[in-house]
Amino acid sequence: VFSIKSYSALNLYSCSLKNEDLKEMLESNKESLKLEAMKRIVGLIAKGKNASELFPAVVKNVASKNIELKKLVYVYLVRYAEEQQDLALLSISTFQRALKDPNQLIRASALRVLSSIRVPIIVPIMMLAIKEAATDLSPYVRKTAAHAIQKLYSLDPEQKEHLIEVIDKLLKDKSTLVAGSVVMAFEEVCPDRIDLIHKNYRKLCNLLVDVEEWGQVVIITMLTRYARTQFLSPWREDALFDENSEKAFYDSDVEKEKADSKPYMMDPDHRLLLRNTKPLLQSRNTAVVMAVAQLYWHLAPKQEVSIVTKSLVRLLRSHREVQYIVLQNIATMSIQRKGMFEPFLKSFYVRSTDATHIKTLKLEILTNLATEANISTILREFQTYVKSQDKQFAATTIQAIGRCATNISEITDTCLNGLVLLLSNRDETVVAECVVVIKKLLQTQPSQHSDIIKHMAKLLDNITVPMARASILWLIGEYCERVPKIAPDVLRKVAKSFTSEEDIVKLQTLNLAAKLYLTNSKQTKLLTQYILNLGKYDQNYDIRDRTRFLRQLIVPNEKSGALSKYAKRILLASKPAPVLESAFKDRDRFQLGTLSHTLNAKASGYLELSDWPTVAPDQSVRNVEVMEPQSLERQPSTRGSDLFAYHLLVLLCSDSDDAKEKKRPKPKLDSVSSHSKASSSSDNTASSGSESEEDTDSDSEPEQKKKKKLRTALCEFQAAPSIRVSSPVFVPPKSHELLHRMSGKGLAVSYHFPRQPCAYSHRMVSVQLTLTNGRDQPLEDICVGEAGPPGIAIHRFATIERLQPEASITVSMGIDFNDSTQAANFQLCTKTDQFSVSIQPAVGELLMPVTMTEQDFLKEQGQLTGMNESSVTITIAPDSMSSQPVGRKVVSVANMGVVPSSQNSIHRFAAKTVSSGSLVLSSVVLQEASTAKLVVNTEKTVLGSVLLRELKTALSQG
Repeated sequence: VFSIKSYSALNLYSCSLKNEDLKEMLESNKESLKLEAMKRIVGLIAKGKNASELFPAVVKNVASKNIELKKLVYVYLVRYAEEQQDLALLSISTFQRALKDPNQLIRASALRVLSSIRVPIIVPIMMLAIKEAATDLSPYVRKTAAHAIQKLYSLDPEQKEHLIEVIDKLLKDKSTLVAGSVVMAFEEVCPDRIDLIHKNYRKLCNLLVDVEEWGQVVIITMLTRYARTQFLSPWREDALFDENSEKAFYDSDVEKEKADSKPYMMDPDHRLLLRNTKPLLQSRNTAVVMAVAQLYWHLAPKQEVSIVTKSLVRLLRSHREVQYIVLQNIATMSIQRKGMFEPFLKSFYVRSTDATHIKTLKLEILTNLATEANISTILREFQTYVKSQDKQFAATTIQAIGRCATNISEITDTCLNGLVLLLSNRDETVVAECVVVIKKLLQTQPSQHSDIIKHMAKLLDNITVPMARASILWLIGEYCERVPKIAPDVLRKVAKSFTSEEDIVKLQTLNLAAKLYLTNSKQTKLLTQYILNLGKYDQNYDIRDRTRFLRQLIVPNEKSGALSKYAKRILLASKPAPVLESAFKDRDRFQLGTLSHTLNAKASGYLELSDWPTVAPDQSVRNVEVMEPQSLERQPSTRGSDLFAYHLLVLLCSDSDDAKEKKRPKPKLDSVSSHSKASSSSDNTASSGSESEEDTDSDSEPEQKKKKKLRTALCEFQAAPSIRVSSPVFVPPKSHELLHRMSGKGLAVSYHFPRQPCAYSHRMVSVQLTLTNGRDQPLEDICVGEAGPPGIAIHRFATIERLQPEASITVSMGIDFNDSTQAANFQLCTKTDQFSVSIQPAVGELLMPVTMTEQDFLKEQGQLTGMNESSVTITIAPDSMSSQPVGRKVVSVANMGVVPSSQNSIHRFAAKTVSSGSLVLSSVVLQEASTAKLVVNTEKTVLGSVLLRELKTALSQG
């Protein structure tokens, strides 16, 4: 004890010394020591150590100018702000100033700390901070604002209406970084306000594939609930063919009913949701796959639900915890849809390495999947499981055999005989479970199995498990008339051991004695009175009550009422056979994949799925008016058009100057070139102001405003970096198969990306299709039919009226992929057939090359840091450590332009996204030991990460 106390004291002493050292480092004047101290403190927090004593010393550095130090301080404050509220409040003004910091990470961290201070007095400050952050230019800060909404709501629910306004604004955000977080805030604050989702429904469906995995799960769950309230049931088409239980009295009623019934047509938005979630079944994240599976289970037509089967079976190769959840959901599904998982029967075979709870779930699924066709295979598997060393699992297997025997009448006898053989097993647990299951099976056809009842009566001396002994006594009592010689002897044996039996056995002994008294009172009258006397003084009040009841019922006396006349009808009444059901039969009342489904009980916060509406809701509520922005913003253009715009602005400004030359002797306004050298917008405003004062008499007010706008536009044009769209450096010759000749009934189609500007729209990617007729007859009226999803626009090629046998034709299409690698789906139609095809763009084909100077590249790259930057270190083959191999590989993967570089070890590339014109920058920095750092900068963070992965793969190959 002394050594333990000494060790504890020593440990506390060493911790206090360490904390003192950290405090000294934090109070030092050297930034390096403070930074090192904060790294150690954050390390302690990560290990689960308590570092709250250091709060005063840490909070002093919250106003540090060192960005790295400030980040670590905010990490610490987020952890301990709630515990040390008083000290955190002292620095609240610093947090408010940090909300205006140029660095987006600092702004987000300040908001995170502010929302972590759980003090009602600062609710107005938090509300104001959230509203400002919701309009921040950085999507990362807006994402943090969405997280803060939930914290503020839990602190002060009265702010709900104000928070709903912020949620409504953030739901309109087009950033994939924000989508998941704001939907989570919506689910926490106002899950019943589905009117907020109407206008954003299609956008959420289209963004879904590019959202982070956590956000995908949240959005899919919310959209599942939304769809159940806004779309008609896709299962109701089956109901149209059901016969009514009561026939109509008049034939006219039947005709009217048929006329009123309309065939089911799936809402396009319903189909959009199913189509956009289907690719996520290939996600590496288990929760995403499970979310899509439950969505299909609750929303998809019955014939389409089987799409999720392979993905769910794939998850069974994951960790034990994942297997448990997935198997629970499969167990629920397999009760209603056996055909879904029957082809994968072997995937549910039990392995020796499986935990008991995993084995039990697999056994449940195998039992649910049992049919007349596969029962022989399943029973052979069960025979192996019965011999398992895991006795609990072996007992569960016997229960499963009993369920199979009940559900499939053809094998009932076979299962009974097998269970009777198991009665000779050495393990008492197995024998006891066999007795219980046999008892239930015998209730289905007792007259045919009196031999089994006799055999079980002989086992009573050797079986000690209470439930098994009680089951044997119940069987003998229930069918005592079929074993009249054995029953009294069994009663005699249990009368001897009555006082030492368990309560459940005593109750069945009393029942057996009462039944034998009514059917064979000559042999059992004295035994019954003896047992009733023992029960009268038993310690358990249930047994005493049962004894008094039976005595008054079967032994009439003066006090007995009219009930004793019906003793035989009460005790010897025929009882219905028990129905052996799955433990998962009623779990489908909960949404799959939820905690409530796992626990089989309604958990806190569970939102129930509503029933399908009987009348189709209004579809127009999801329509969004597309407003074309009218501004001076330049669209992506060629070098010539840029020069034309520049000279046009100069000419307009010069014309206005010439007009003034005629009206005044000498203009005071500088020439157009002096405007191009203006350093700030304030200078331009001053010049415009002086001009307007002098020209008050000569120029009208509208004319002054027009000239002011022209000059401002010219200054902005000249101040902007000289970024020009250029011709592609490399055009891949590879074509991709769109439609195989066999699938297209003779029509073969391939496509490739020519990397040329699209003639139909500057937002579209140009795609060339080559169609070949492999038939013996001409193909007529070849065209593009229905296209989707709604977020992707397609410009169709002109209808090909006739394509001769063995002939080929090349046509062009334009597709606006909306800066996403999501596939464009459409139908390729001929006069007689329709073929569903899809074009999946590589991320590099969503770009168009641009040229710029090295200075402009570095300037733009400096503005695209933080969350807009992705980087990775790769290994390059030694023979590729030069400009030509690196450049060749980069431009083959992505349609980017080469930026001149003053350093041989750095290679730079630039492009713009075709759809939105967002800048995409990439640089390859060659290092020692055949390594290189690959960097991608762009506002399109998801596109940037995909591009980084593609470039890494290309450059890493030898």
